[in-house]
Amino acid sequence: MKSLCRMRSIPLLLAMSLVVLMAVPALSMGAQAPVDLGTASSFGVLAGTTITNTGPTTVGGNAGGDIGVSPGSAFSDLGTLTLGGASHLGDAVALQAQADLTAAYLDAAGRTPVTTITSELGGATLKPGVYVSETGPFEITGTLTLDAEGDPNAVFIFKSASTLITASGSNVSLLNGARPCSVFWQVTSSATLGTGSNFVGHIFALQSIDAQTGATIQGQLLARNGAVTLDSNTITNMLCPIIPVPSPTPTATPSPTPGTSDTTSTVTGGELPQTGSPWYNVLFAGVALALIGAVGLKTRKTDE
Repeated sequence: MKSLCRMRSIPLLLAMSLVVLMAVPALSMGAQAPVDLGTASSFGVLAGTTITNTGPTTVGGNAGGDIGVSPGSAFSDLGTLTLGGASHLGDAVALQAQADLTAAYLDAAGRTPVTTITSELGGATLKPGVYVSETGPFEITGTLTLDAEGDPNAVFIFKSASTLITASGSNVSLLNGARPCSVFWQVTSSATLGTGSNFVGHIFALQSIDAQTGATIQGQLLARNGAVTLDSNTITNMLCPIIPVPSPTPTATPSPTPGTSDTTSTVTGGELPQTGSPWYNVLFAGVALALIGAVGLKTRKTDE
């Protein structure tokens, strides 16, 4: 009798397993979430040892125009630095920001799944995702285009196994709703932004960051252990709120014209709309239902 009860409970367990199996692919294939910066989010510039500025540099943006140094405290302004926020040199605020930067760095480093691409990004157009270089560093010569494909919440994460170097006059262009605040660069060495280049995104560098003369940055320059060097730059650190994406409005089916037949048209070209369940859901459902049927049949034979 106990054996019979156990047999009857198997279909229920299989059904529960089906629900879990169908949920897992949906979760694993979801879009990337933004990297959480914690208290480091208000810093346009954060260094580990020192910040040096030459010429007129502006650090601002509605996410915060703070600068900070920790565990060091050195700051040298050989030009004119205009801040939209506060200066934190070796204080508790900068210390906490560095701790949150470390967490963000490790978060970005651990993101998967990854796509391996060539180290030279100039001339490429990339969709949202996580990218690593096949040879270690990342370089931008010319223009890199980031295409959000109409999703304003699309996230781009680049993981460099060594340096990030952008050439003079290089550019990062945003397309179809892409936003600077959703672009993240995790650099395991140092970053150099070339003269007059236009860069987009948050840089998390393990060592130093050098923004050369006239480089503009829509994002942040955050160095964990080294220095940040500025030279007549404009750094704009913007907020990145989640933007609701409206669902498509259902289209009403028109009533047939009197005197005509109500027939369904056939698609003869292109791709059919993806209105059904994903293939893996259908596969899991078929396997689970087959097992449930087989166990049910065996249970009935046992009862007889």
